[in-house]
Amino acid sequence: MKTKYITTLLLCLFSIMGTMAQNVKRQTDKHIVHQQERMVHKQWDRKKFTPTSGFLGLNPNYWLTWAWHPNYPKTDRRPLSGTGPQTLRMGMVLAMQQTDEAYKKHTDTIRKVAVTEALNYSGLVADADPLWLLYYRKEFGNLTGGTDTDPLAGLSPDVRDYLRNKGLLEWYSEERAELKERLEAARTTTLDRGSRIMAYHRLLGEHRKLLSAWEAKKNYAAKFLSLAKNRDRLRSDNPDHPEFSGNRSDVQIAENILKRTQ
Repeated sequence: MKTKYITTLLLCLFSIMGTMAQNVKRQTDKHIVHQQERMVHKQWDRKKFTPTSGFLGLNPNYWLTWAWHPNYPKTDRRPLSGTGPQTLRMGMVLAMQQTDEAYKKHTDTIRKVAVTEALNYSGLVADADPLWLLYYRKEFGNLTGGTDTDPLAGLSPDVRDYLRNKGLLEWYSEERAELKERLEAARTTTLDRGSRIMAYHRLLGEHRKLLSAWEAKKNYAAKFLSLAKNRDRLRSDNPDHPEFSGNRSDVQIAENILKRTQ
């Protein structure tokens, strides 16, 4: 009986305590709430700094609280305020991003300029130059061909022997080799593209002069040999002719024969 009485008493006590725990009201401090709101997002409102000064500033709690921090209510201390540390940090981050983008654009521009200048000066890409491909490669085909053409091609054996014996073939070969060497140097040397094109222009003029001189020498050699043959034939046919008598030179004799044959 006594045990049942104690058990019933404990159960009643626990039920009362549970009921009291469920009816506990949450207590909040408005001063702390105001400070939290100010620091997080709301306006820094000086009117909500409590305790207030009261009538004629006679509230002792105000002086006990804010007399030690007189400038605190006047200074906006929100991290996200116009001059707050968080706002300044985000502004600095944005400024650093813009600076990084500016540096990146600058470095990209420098890289592009460097690549352009390297291609402009390098002799490794001279063969890909549009002006070389469209014009100069064809004009210098006699010098840049894989196989050297015979400069005596199409000539008679007598003319070939004459050009070899007189050293004209050796002269042409040396001049052509010199032009070929200079052209190769202009194509492979690190040089400004404008200077390279001007070098092509000068070498092309010299190359054309050399070809013209060589053609003239071949024509002169063929004409001279033809005159010499005519002279020898006339001399053999008319050994006593006055044209071949006297002390006249072969050149004078050839000139007279040429005048007659014209």
